[in-house]
Amino acid sequence: MTHPAQIKIAATYMRGGTSKGVFFRLDDLPENARQPGAARDKLLLRVIGSPDPYGKHTDGMGGATSSTSKTVIVSKSSKADHDVDYLFGQVSIDKPFVDWSGNCGNLSAAVGPFAISNGLIDADKVPENGVCEVRIWQANIEKTIIARVPVTNGQVQETGDFELDGVTFPAAEIPVEFIDPASDEDGQGGSMFPTGNLVDELEVPGLGVLKATMIDAGIPTVFINAEDVNYTGVELQEAINSDPDALLMFERIRAHGALKMGVIKDLAEAESRQHTPKVAFVAGPQSYVASSGKQVAAGDVDVLVRALSMGKLHHAMMGTAAVAIGTAAAIPGTLVNLAAGGDERKFVTFGHPSGTLKVGAEATLVNGEWQVKKAIMSRSARVLMEGFVRVPGDYMK
Repeated sequence: MTHPAQIKIAATYMRGGTSKGVFFRLDDLPENARQPGAARDKLLLRVIGSPDPYGKHTDGMGGATSSTSKTVIVSKSSKADHDVDYLFGQVSIDKPFVDWSGNCGNLSAAVGPFAISNGLIDADKVPENGVCEVRIWQANIEKTIIARVPVTNGQVQETGDFELDGVTFPAAEIPVEFIDPASDEDGQGGSMFPTGNLVDELEVPGLGVLKATMIDAGIPTVFINAEDVNYTGVELQEAINSDPDALLMFERIRAHGALKMGVIKDLAEAESRQHTPKVAFVAGPQSYVASSGKQVAAGDVDVLVRALSMGKLHHAMMGTAAVAIGTAAAIPGTLVNLAAGGDERKFVTFGHPSGTLKVGAEATLVNGEWQVKKAIMSRSARVLMEGFVRVPGDYMK
């Protein structure tokens, strides 16, 4: 029996923030995968190695975690005043689908460097030495992201001394701004709190009624108090991910939060929409030992946050969830703000399983609605490998 040969596709394997993924130029994809649809999803699933009942991604480029089963497609932008369009696909590990419902804030930091290195930025915009400002259109959520990428001798500067908790080695700093992270397409901010409340009572079968802040900024996120689900806020991955009952509980909270936020129309939809919303629990400052062994003192942080992504506790913090944290912390009365002490603030430093992260957001009350013009944080990015990925030719059948 004759089997089709493998197909070779130009690709770059990159780390961005505390995530990594396979990056493609849109024009390098097979023709039938240049448009959204089943062919594209099937290709990306095969690239990552999903679905994998063994949960290892041995036969693909994925790393079998939510942080490493990611794909990115970049092209020259069709939008005015933007350089590139950025499309993010979160590939399920154990199920045959790609979730296109949200952004990856961590990989957002790698889009600018990828675009510069792959000729997607006009040459006259890239300085010989200095900073290249890349305006990115995030196509999943239709938002603008601005990445400021350091350039040395006309090339992206990847090495440096910027340290990011959750990433082993230092690299060059890339400030990333998320513009109007909670606005609608017309620039209005009325949908930041889909229920209209800073704090809701969320009824979850088996748990009763929980207080919850449900916010759509960066990514839709359901925040609850750690103590309400018998946690302290200093938990590391093993404490949650090794407990099937805990994972089921958080998924139940996420699904009912999604329903109340209007993200899904019925609970059955939650299973095929794993990327959004996120669910996170918050607590006031406490000292703890991060997963790296680093000591985090209570005085080092304003608030503690643990968040789940794709059904598991994240090893650090999703970039988009960091935007939601910064935004919620800036708005008096949310659970995040109250856990941080209830003060007005433009920046918040929060503790996560790998250490700490500082994120800024400026919130204003306009005609009774909270609006945030931008959120900003620093990440880093680095090319891990570039060349070609190969997939069996029968993926097109």
